[in-house]
Amino acid sequence: MGKRTRNGRGEGMWRYGWLGASFISGLSASIAPGGPAQASSPAADDGAAVIGERSRGSRILDLAIRSPVLAVPARVRLLLPSGWSRDAARTWPVLWLLPGAGSGPALHTTWTDNTDVDELTAGLDIIVVMPDGGRCGNYTDWWNHGKGGPPKWETFHLAELRQILERGYRAGTARAIAGNGMGGMGALAYAARHRGLFRAAASFSGPLNTLHRDPGGLDVADLVELGVAIGSPSADWTDVWGDPDVQRVVWRQHNPYDLAERLSGVRLYISSGDGDPGPYDPQPGTDPDVLESLAHTLALEFTGKLKKLGVPVSTHFYNGTHRWPYWQRELHAALPILLAEIT
Repeated sequence: MGKRTRNGRGEGMWRYGWLGASFISGLSASIAPGGPAQASSPAADDGAAVIGERSRGSRILDLAIRSPVLAVPARVRLLLPSGWSRDAARTWPVLWLLPGAGSGPALHTTWTDNTDVDELTAGLDIIVVMPDGGRCGNYTDWWNHGKGGPPKWETFHLAELRQILERGYRAGTARAIAGNGMGGMGALAYAARHRGLFRAAASFSGPLNTLHRDPGGLDVADLVELGVAIGSPSADWTDVWGDPDVQRVVWRQHNPYDLAERLSGVRLYISSGDGDPGPYDPQPGTDPDVLESLAHTLALEFTGKLKKLGVPVSTHFYNGTHRWPYWQRELHAALPILLAEIT
């Protein structure tokens, strides 16, 4: 792992090594297809294809997908609406839910494992898509020192997986996207970088200004470095977007804050806690959450820029930490806003 010396801190990021437990722990899990794919399962343009399916109850369908832009197969969980059929004459609107980095060993299950999204969407006429996001994959095609190549999570999600879902699983073109933590950053970056692909986007505690600097504390580059060190120990953290000083243009091309103007016309919902213990935290004596405090600072910067640009946004800033009970509450609050744009 490269040592960052751009601000004189060197290995100061390890002061925050404990964040691995809450932000990027339990990242690895082997991909094991749960059953044979349907013979009629379509492929993406580049040959990415479903290699396994497993039904888990009446609504949940898990997919394993082999992709030429990822080193190993990826998994995706679908929540299907009542009356869904792969042979249906109609299509359904789609809600994408992106997991945060390190949300658990099986990233595609974290939303159903930690929230009531199954029950919440049970009566809705939509398909919910919950994809793997990689081991701190940062929802991007990695720069890899200008060489490109895998992993290409942005290509996997927005080209390959989207084509597979639309060609074989009756996904329509009315789409909304949301995510927690790093998934919140991905949701806003995807919506901005691919204008017209998503009608609405929401971030819950996402790091929405990746170039934010705090010389005396934590910044997003620290999280990228720590995440790559834990999730992909053979990689260098600058493989993702390069060095934030030297390859600043690359960072800006993927930074929601720098892309804010491109979100005009997208219905937006942004929320975060302030890092202080709130109603879903153990009381008393819970320490402040430095990670959520950072997300709060970045959300204020981001929404402040939206205001200057005249881009409408719904916000909820609250007393709380970087934990699933808050994100479940925020999903409940954001869902009507997201659905209004796609149903």
